[in-house]
Amino acid sequence: MIEEEGQEPLLELRSGDDDDDHQDNDKNNKGGFRTLPFIIGADGLEKMATFGVTPNMTIYLMAKYDMGMATVSNVMFLWSSAINFMPIIWAILSDSFLGQFYTIGFGSIICFLGLILLWATTLFPNTKPHRSDESGTPQLFVFLCGALGLIAIGSGGVRSSSIAFGANQLRKGNFKKASCVEDSYFGWYYVSYTFSALVAYTCVVYIQDNLGWRVGFAVPALLMLVAVFCFVSASPWYIKPDSKTSLVTDLVKVVVASYRNRHFKQSDATDVVYYHKNGLSNIPPSRKLRFLNKACMFDEETHHDAMANGIATNSWNLCTVDQVEELKSLLRVLPIWSSGMIMYVNICQTSFAVLQAASMNRKISSFEFPAASFTTFTALSVIIWVILYERVFLPLASRVRGRQVQISAKTRMGFGIFLSFITMLVTAAVESIRRAVPAAANMSAIWLLPQYCLTGFGEASNVIAQSEFYFSELPTSMWSIAASLNGIGLAVANLVASFILNTVDMISKEGGLESWISDDIDKGRYDYYYLILAGLSMANLVYYLVCSSAYGPLKGETSLAEEETCP
Repeated sequence: MIEEEGQEPLLELRSGDDDDDHQDNDKNNKGGFRTLPFIIGADGLEKMATFGVTPNMTIYLMAKYDMGMATVSNVMFLWSSAINFMPIIWAILSDSFLGQFYTIGFGSIICFLGLILLWATTLFPNTKPHRSDESGTPQLFVFLCGALGLIAIGSGGVRSSSIAFGANQLRKGNFKKASCVEDSYFGWYYVSYTFSALVAYTCVVYIQDNLGWRVGFAVPALLMLVAVFCFVSASPWYIKPDSKTSLVTDLVKVVVASYRNRHFKQSDATDVVYYHKNGLSNIPPSRKLRFLNKACMFDEETHHDAMANGIATNSWNLCTVDQVEELKSLLRVLPIWSSGMIMYVNICQTSFAVLQAASMNRKISSFEFPAASFTTFTALSVIIWVILYERVFLPLASRVRGRQVQISAKTRMGFGIFLSFITMLVTAAVESIRRAVPAAANMSAIWLLPQYCLTGFGEASNVIAQSEFYFSELPTSMWSIAASLNGIGLAVANLVASFILNTVDMISKEGGLESWISDDIDKGRYDYYYLILAGLSMANLVYYLVCSSAYGPLKGETSLAEEETCP
């Protein structure tokens, strides 16, 4: 659907207390657009640094550490899992204790130290184990794992809070009332993310391939140092929201209190009293997930000793309405969050696309385009999508409607999932055509461009909208968790993709037949494999539509706010 200007802001302030928290910042002229280059720049440099060491890590471990493929695979799998799961740990610490500014700062420093240790492994010969000297291998392997662990921990801190911290800078003056400003912010933030990956996968990797490991790993460390300086240098102008005491504990308290008060009978009567942070009131919480409302219901007989000066003395028996609503908001977004899994599974199918490209004609005049570099077309497609959406589609739609318009986050998420389904169909069709060509090596690799571009378009439409959705629907106290949900989805999707792959491989080679996922792409049936993914994507699209319908309208769709225009 198309939302008209004048609706409730996408990143609205949730309560008057939030306004009070930021009044001093507004008076001191903090936040705003001038701080965003420092935040996005530091985040982009961090991604250039960490993405820059990832592509060639397998080659480095095998060449310099003399590891076998099994060991390398295990190291890379654990490292990838840690990088994707660490943001949620940092998000909890950020929302509960540290705050977003210190989370990004500490994470940046830890990541820089990890990159320095990784660079050190290229400098000192005694950090390179050899099969002829196995006695020192365990200690040296721990040294390497320590470097990779610090990189994963540090990058998790940066990624968990940077997008939320940037969004907080727009909670100033008129910016906080214009949802279109935040929409543009999320889109251009993702462009920065994609551009950073593009630079890392081309320039940084080129340096490693041509100038050696010492220079190649020194560059990411230097980029990370610049990122730390860039972020810290703008510290006096940042809006720095305070953290909330033990967010996770508050969520657990709601579950415990609702269980302990399970004997309470819920009623719509006006004489039912609920515990708010400002005291008791008959204003009820939302009707969604009503069983949790018992956690904040006040019963004179049960809670007569639980109140002192209007404050609950035992929050494990009586929680505030705000605590209940925070848990509800998190539980409500999980079904829509899970609908992104299959799309991420499709995005993970990069290895097979490389095999396709390697078997085709990739020459442009006398230059042969590297098979692994075709993923750059996906990154470029993401950037093109955002530019077209922001600079062409929205202005044109606004001109037609005569007022500022935007496409709702749920609509764009669904369209991204639909494009992912179309991508798998196109990929299966191209692979079927490639198999039918007598000399596949003469078939131009340009045939692969549609699937790479569709992947980028679908990713841009869905992932950016997901970020807007989480930030819109979750309270500001949970914004770091909101920023981490996409990463957690990608981490889980990798496990799901592995399960699907192993299942298809096991079933297809029963009876001594050639596996569909054969090492020889000409003997395998990757077109059938992609059709399976297309079927799963179609089922996932139906699942998303059901979840979206059950979720109901977004917060920005339920009420009108005063009209604001985008600059």
